[in-house]
Amino acid sequence: MMDSTYPLLPVPNALATVLALADRRTTRPVTLDNALGTVLAADVVAMDPLPPFPASIKDGYAVIAADGPGDYPLIGRITAGLLADFSVRPGSVAYITTGAPLPPGADAVVMVEETETLANDDSASDTLPRVRIHTQVKPGQDIRPVGYDIAQGEIVLRAGERLGPAEIGLAAAVGLTTLPVYAKPRVAILSTGDELIEAGAPLPPGRIRDSNRPMLRAATTFAGGDPLDLGIAGDDPAQLEAAFWTGLAQADILISSGGVSVGELDLIKRLLEQYGVVHFGRLRMKPGKPCTFATVEIDGVRKLIFGLPGNPVSGLVTFYLLVLPATRQMAGWRAVELPRVQAQPAQPVTLDPARPEYQRAAIRWDHTLNHGSGGWLAISTGNQASSRLLSMRSANALLELPSGNQTLEQGAIVSALMIE
Repeated sequence: MMDSTYPLLPVPNALATVLALADRRTTRPVTLDNALGTVLAADVVAMDPLPPFPASIKDGYAVIAADGPGDYPLIGRITAGLLADFSVRPGSVAYITTGAPLPPGADAVVMVEETETLANDDSASDTLPRVRIHTQVKPGQDIRPVGYDIAQGEIVLRAGERLGPAEIGLAAAVGLTTLPVYAKPRVAILSTGDELIEAGAPLPPGRIRDSNRPMLRAATTFAGGDPLDLGIAGDDPAQLEAAFWTGLAQADILISSGGVSVGELDLIKRLLEQYGVVHFGRLRMKPGKPCTFATVEIDGVRKLIFGLPGNPVSGLVTFYLLVLPATRQMAGWRAVELPRVQAQPAQPVTLDPARPEYQRAAIRWDHTLNHGSGGWLAISTGNQASSRLLSMRSANALLELPSGNQTLEQGAIVSALMIE
């Protein structure tokens, strides 16, 4: 039996090594339609105030607040997008719609529910329509002043913010059609092994369908990267090497799954040792022990390479712990790791005596925990075998369990990484 020469590295140490080598990508301008999920590379400053004029908050009547309740002639109408060509003088009102500019002279708006339209006197055809105001308002009531939402010169978005729908809306509100963002890292994904076939192919004896590549493509998108599918490479050194260089020529990060243990056909580590610098080759964790991380310099550009275990759960767990933070750091994210919460297992948990374990769990808020003050309840997804992808199916968290020779009782407090 062959033993690895690589020491078992704790996961926090491994992550620190990875992040120290994951450089942010260059910046580029993108249109608002293509900005979703990217990270802003520079502050965005409002060149104009919003609103740029005093605007009505409601449908109603523009009035002079000091006039008070009473019956007044209606001297005009103002709708959104138009400016009044008249002024409101004491003893008169004007109809106004939500968002319309306040006419000169008016200093408040009375909402339409507090008014009444009066019938015209048929004997006086030149009499203006009249409106009864039922309530007293204060100056400025139901008016958005200039710059109420956004002040001129205000920083509305800061560098490092991830752009979601609201952020894109803010950019449009201040007049921008493009934004400077960090380029998403390109992540090449390769599955290895003679036993693998494509998911849609007939299943011959002795073969299995490749679930890792579709899974890791989706995980890459979730992490903020741009996936590149390299397909399946068999257990052949020349084939693996060709795929290796194809991926590195096009991508910032190369992920392989399988081939990183210590068997005769576990060829990835040998390839990385030959052409790159292997920073670690084993992790003190369960599942995912044989995970490998290396770098290669190509034309002065550092490329990151992750040799993930072939078992699907091991591959996905190590992706969440290491590849995801590296991808997000390269994409400019501020918080690159998965968020943590404190959770309580719904059943006793037996610890692994040798290695910290990342158990899959479905966690939810339970208001009955902690004497009614509430807490996160973690429900195991069942059999935790590293080959059993079903254990990830309903999981939204990884329980960070320490190693030990004991069982954690139901209700113990454990750390949980949120993976959704």
